[in-house]
Parts: sequence; structure tokens; C-alpha cells
Amino acid sequence: MGPAARLLWLLLLLSPPPGLSARQSLGTGRRPPPPQSGPTGSALGGGRRLLSLELLEEAEDLSLALLGTGLPGQLPPECRELLVGFANSSVRLAGCLVRSARPVRLCQSCYRHFQSVTEQLENITRAVGNSSESNCAKSLLMSDRVQLVVILSQFFNSTWEKANCANCLKNNSEGLSNSTVEFLDLFNTTLMCFEHNFQGQSINFVPSNHTEVCRSCNGTYRNLNTMYNKMQRMTGHSEHRTHLCIDVEDAMNITRRLWSRTFNCSVPCSDTVPVIAVSSFILFLPVIFYLSSFLHSKQKKRILILPKRIQSNASLVNIQEKYS
Repeated sequence: MGPAARLLWLLLLLSPPPGLSARQSLGTGRRPPPPQSGPTGSALGGGRRLLSLELLEEAEDLSLALLGTGLPGQLPPECRELLVGFANSSVRLAGCLVRSARPVRLCQSCYRHFQSVTEQLENITRAVGNSSESNCAKSLLMSDRVQLVVILSQFFNSTWEKANCANCLKNNSEGLSNSTVEFLDLFNTTLMCFEHNFQGQSINFVPSNHTEVCRSCNGTYRNLNTMYNKMQRMTGHSEHRTHLCIDVEDAMNITRRLWSRTFNCSVPCSDTVPVIAVSSFILFLPVIFYLSSFLHSKQKKRILILPKRIQSNASLVNIQEKYS
């Protein structure tokens, strides 16, 4: 008989009769019948008390033994430690993702937490091929139909891939890339310029022409836009990377909405004069062609061909005689 079965049997022995509740057995309800008088009754009562004490001691020993070895389905201490580590890192990452939802700051704020979750999952999966009795990977990843650890890890990975956070980080994900840091610095400088030149003006939701903001922040906005286009070209040249990370895209969208809708500013196109010149040249090209053709072509003069008179028969006879 195993320890668990023995403990259950002891608990059944120590349980009160069906007609007597636990509280009544403790003396809180109806009083139990008085013990039998005489030496026989005292001997039976003492024997029952000794038996009950022995059973309680044995039950206590069995419970301590079960707590030391673990019930069926419980995790060993090393597997429990891995599960707690994954749970703590998942809580930190989930909280960071929610807090950084708006404005979007997922990649720059949560990459350390994501790296921690990845490391914890690797610690669990690393035990797949080991020969230990615990086999934590099998217990935590493949022991039930729901597989919560696998579902959570897949959710975090899919969110990270949809956000394209790899495009904002270095190759080893130790920190933000140099281009991302430069862009964020320009973004913060542009927002500070907006805020500094917007002070003292009327705040409303109707777009109006804020001349001071447009004039003072034109240079910083152009530098930010140039840096964004440069990062787009760099991302387009790399394989399997078609979008920038969500942090950079959201920051640029916010800046463009402020510039065009809130402040009603516009960036003058520097190629306007060349475009107008080329368009005018193409428009007047047929006129120039036909005019030059008319001026440089040679006009043929009319040449009159006079008909020759028919020679007389005598001259023809003389010519024949001459050659005969």
C-alpha cells in the first residue's frame, strides 16, 4: 500500500461515524454517551485513546512524507523554479506591452523584458533531451491539452514580429540601433520645437496657420523626414524587412499629423523651378522644331523646261551621211 493510500485509510479510521458530525465529536453538539463504568469500560476507553493517538502520529508522519516527495502531477522543485521564472518574466513583459500601447513605445521600452522571456523559455526547452527524472520540458510544455506556456510564448513572439521590433534593435537585441537612436533624438527635438513655439498661442482643434511654428521648426522637421526616408531605404534593401519598427512609424505619423493638420504647415518643394523649366521646354519643343525646319530648309526654285524644236529632215540626212 502506497503512502497516499495509507493516509486515506487512516483518515477514514479517524473520521467520526456517519450519524455524528465533526463538531459533535468535538463536544460542541450533543454530548456523547458517558463512558462505561467499571474496569472493562475504563480499559476500552484507554485502548481507544491509545489507538487514536497512534493513528494520528502515523497520519502525521505520512503527510510529512508526501509533502517531501510530492503528490502525483506536482512539479519537482527545479521545474517549479523554471515555471515561476517564466511566469514572472511574462508578467513584466505583458505589463510593459500594455503600458507602451499609446503612444507606441513597444520596442524601445520592452526589449529587455522580451529578451528575459526568451531566455526563460530557452531554459525550459533546453531540458528536452536530458536524462533527468524530472524532464521539466515535457512537464511544462507537453503535459496537457491547453499548454499555457506554449500559448503565451507564441503570443509574445507574434506580437514582437508584427511590431517589427528587430528593425529597431541591434543584431543581438542588446539595445537600440544607431539609426533608431538618431531618429528618436530628432523626433524629441522636433516635438520640443513644436512645444516651444506653440506656447502662448490659442489651442483649438481647428487647423490654423501657425506661422511661427512653421518657420522656426522647418529645419528640424525636414531633418527628421530625411532621416525617416533614409531608414526606409535601408530597410527596403535588406531581406525580409519591408517595414520599419512600429515605434519609428508611429512617431513619424504623429509628427506629420501635427505638422500638416494641427499647424497647417507645408514644406515647399525645392524641385519646383526645374520641373517648370522642363515642362515648358517639352511644351514648346514642337514649335521650335517646326520653326527651325522652316528657317533652315532650302526652298527649291522652279526650273522651267523648254521643249526643243523638231529638226528638219535635211539635217537628219546630213548626220546619217556623215556617220556612214
